[in-house]
Amino acid sequence: MREEVIAENIRRIRKQNKMTIQALADLTGLTKGYLSKVERSKTAPPFSTVNRIAMAFGVDLTVFFVDREKQSESPRDLRISFDKKNDDKVVKTLDSHHGYKYKSLGHNKAGKNMIPYLIEPAADEKGVFQHEGEEFIYVLEGKHEMIYDGQSYVMEEGDSVYFDAGVPHTGKAIGGKKTLLLAVIYNYKRF
Repeated sequence: MREEVIAENIRRIRKQNKMTIQALADLTGLTKGYLSKVERSKTAPPFSTVNRIAMAFGVDLTVFFVDREKQSESPRDLRISFDKKNDDKVVKTLDSHHGYKYKSLGHNKAGKNMIPYLIEPAADEKGVFQHEGEEFIYVLEGKHEMIYDGQSYVMEEGDSVYFDAGVPHTGKAIGGKKTLLLAVIYNYKRF
């Protein structure tokens, strides 16, 4: 997926709602200048920003990942989202600019309460995340250092953590090998 699709969709949905950038800034708590930069960007913003914007619009955040140029003509059953391992139309890269590669899972399911992802963290932390809801992370491969509220937790294959996502958190791959995480985010607002 082209990362600029996210910015294009944010701008398109804001304009469809006849909303100014200032009105979106007021709803998200983000600055007008930052949101303007997000809409013009060729790289995806961090997940926490996309999540805030989706909540402000009252939409499922996965609508930002749909490349309208590549969208299928046939309607899909939105009660189920079946993801094939090698189907790049289903599993989409969200962002690698902030030190993580996100692959959205179950993105076609409407009305969901959870947001599942595969995450490949970089070896250096590039951003601190903080958003509404709860988060669950399970280490599939490698080692991951999670930093939660300033405290470090070393996680290895098979370890998991469940936490309040409203507290600042970040992490990074450690040990010099690829790290792969399964993350599920629950937001109190239904998607």
